[in-house]
Amino acid sequence: MLGIFCVLSVGAGGCGYSLAGRGSFLPAHIQTIGVPTFVNRTPVFNLETQLTQKVRSEFIGRGKYKIVPESENVDAILVGAVVSVVPAPANFDPISQLATRFVLTMNASVELRDVKENKVLWQNPALFFRQEYDVESGPNSLDPAAFFAQDANAFDRMTTDFARTIVSAILEAF
Repeated sequence: MLGIFCVLSVGAGGCGYSLAGRGSFLPAHIQTIGVPTFVNRTPVFNLETQLTQKVRSEFIGRGKYKIVPESENVDAILVGAVVSVVPAPANFDPISQLATRFVLTMNASVELRDVKENKVLWQNPALFFRQEYDVESGPNSLDPAAFFAQDANAFDRMTTDFARTIVSAILEAF
């Protein structure tokens, strides 16, 4: 029985399967990808830096490409812009009528361009990401530090989701 398992295991190695998240559908000549800082068209301070760093880290974590912050001397360039960020109340306290839960929605546009062949390899001009967060109610509910801490956590989760989604879509052709 062990012999059959070994034969099947060796035979399966060449069947074309690979670990999820490790493939790439980019052209073979692309080795270096420039990821300059995204453009931020919102009033949210430093969002472009957080998004760009997470996207760079996600690419680096995949281990196949050299990722640089420049747009010169690269094989491909990934440019992005945060178009809008809108917080909206999603739930209210029945007694005080104050918002107890918010939905944060971010709209972004991203494009990966092959610099050598001057063609778009992947783009999505209308990416939407949502993240919900609770706001404390009670005597400390008007504390700005508590409110913005929840907001920051939501942004962190949303930018992580953004980076994973973008890099997976680019490398795995989804």
